[in-house]
Parts: sequence; structure tokens; C-alpha cells
Amino acid sequence: MRAVRYFEEFLAQGIAKKQAPDYSRAGFLANESEKSFAFLKTIISDYGITDDNANSVVRLCYDIFMEIMRAVMLKNGFNSSGQGAHEAEVSYMRNIGFGDSDIIFADQMRYFRNGIVYYGKVLDAEYAKKVYGFLEKVYPKLKKTADSKLNTAGK
Repeated sequence: MRAVRYFEEFLAQGIAKKQAPDYSRAGFLANESEKSFAFLKTIISDYGITDDNANSVVRLCYDIFMEIMRAVMLKNGFNSSGQGAHEAEVSYMRNIGFGDSDIIFADQMRYFRNGIVYYGKVLDAEYAKKVYGFLEKVYPKLKKTADSKLNTAGK
């Protein structure tokens, strides 16, 4: 797996674009991610993480992560689309203060989620637990970043 490129490279390529902040859409995504994360916690509390549900857990964690990342980006006036958009969104973590180890793990999660969706990759409970632990670790900071931008939007 290669190193995660800098967000500015995605801007230069037109994969990511600067735009006016979209507080409405960002707020919607932040709220949806919060509801999805609560639902995921309920699922895991009720069923645990097993080899049988590992792929589902990883996909759900990834979707929640991407929703809150997009919320942060939209509030900061950025959007990405097309091929490489997910990689750009992961790369944006660097711009909001995350360290290399978190960025590398998020990119790995992106890679393995693509393996599930496009290539039939089967992941195990051990990896799904790591992904869930990662989401539990980074989500509060991402949510706080998203919310702080929302709470100051109309002031």
C-alpha cells in the first residue's frame, strides 16, 4: 500500500474542490453519522463482532467514518467527487490535525472496504474489532470538529 497523498494534490487534480461551506448538508451528514453510529453500537452490543458479521461491521464503520469526514469537509468549504474522492477524504484528516498512524489506518480501512465491495474480500472478526476501535477513537474528534463548525455557522 502506498503512502497517502496530501490533500493539496487532490485539489490540484480537481478531485477535491474549494467551495462555499454547505452547513445544511454538513449538518445532515453529521446527524446521520451520529444515528448510524448509535445503531452500530446497538448491533455490536446485541450480536458482538464475529467472523460472520465482520464484513458488515467494517462496511458500516467505513460509511459512518466517511459521512462525518464529508460533514467536516463541507463545513470547511471542500468537496470531493469522482475517482479518488474517498482517498481525498481520508487525506483531509491530515488537514484537521490527525497523525500519520490514524491516516494510514483510515486508508487501509478504505482499501479493505473496497476489497469487500468490489472483489469479494472476506475479513475476520479480529480486523473488524480493530476497525470498530478505530472508529470509537476518531469519531468523537471528528464529530466535535463538525459540530464546532455548525455551531458557529450562523453567528
